[in-house]
Amino acid sequence: MTEVSSSEYLLLHALADGELDAAAAMSLEARLAADPVLAAEYARILAVKERTKALGKPTVSPDFAARIAAITSDAKSTSARPQARILSFDHPSWRALAASVVLTAFAASGGTYLLSSAPHYDFSVEDQVANDHHRSLLATSPIDVVSTDRHTVKPWLDQKLGMSPPTADLSAAGFPLVGGRVDVVAGDAVPTLVYGRRKHLISVVAIPLKGDGMQSVEPVSKTVDGYNMVDWTGNGFKYLAVSDLDPAELRSFVDDFRKQ
Repeated sequence: MTEVSSSEYLLLHALADGELDAAAAMSLEARLAADPVLAAEYARILAVKERTKALGKPTVSPDFAARIAAITSDAKSTSARPQARILSFDHPSWRALAASVVLTAFAASGGTYLLSSAPHYDFSVEDQVANDHHRSLLATSPIDVVSTDRHTVKPWLDQKLGMSPPTADLSAAGFPLVGGRVDVVAGDAVPTLVYGRRKHLISVVAIPLKGDGMQSVEPVSKTVDGYNMVDWTGNGFKYLAVSDLDPAELRSFVDDFRKQ
């Protein structure tokens, strides 16, 4: 696929707004997993939505507020008069109304420019990974390929993306492999391994490194959007493990993962 059609664009917006029924959402999510172009457009839509939420409420200047108050007052006094009158653009209220329309149009166009000119992927990688994990928990299935066998998951990711991270077998440590999926981070499709711990899921996103970023970096624990996260680099990947698991258990998982 080379471009997103108008009908697909509407479906992506409906999915982002939670307006699709379960069957339609599941069908579209399956297409997103298989189509990097469609997935990238969906990621862009989500980024714009988040950007919109971050916009503050516009502040109205005292002069503008005074003119609006004058228009309202004039309209009330006009409605109280029993006789009709001929409206003229020479009347102060119409000049004020025209001014308010111009200002409103200017404000709207300014907001549109702000949104359209905003970078599409200016959220941190950590924010996007946390959002992908959260979205997977809301989806019909948090994984694209269901398997506890790393010899099944790794080839599946290789086939989908042409790459896959080392897939550790941590079942003996109490972290069984559940499967894998394709996530989109900063517009790029990346492999994600999914492990289980009792009723919790751990998403391990592996972002391939390039150039000077190949050196290993020790794990760092943090909290992102309410989820616990540990990130580190090694074996040519930047890893981000995210879960609602207890921070100590998540760090234990990362330590076991890095040993293999």
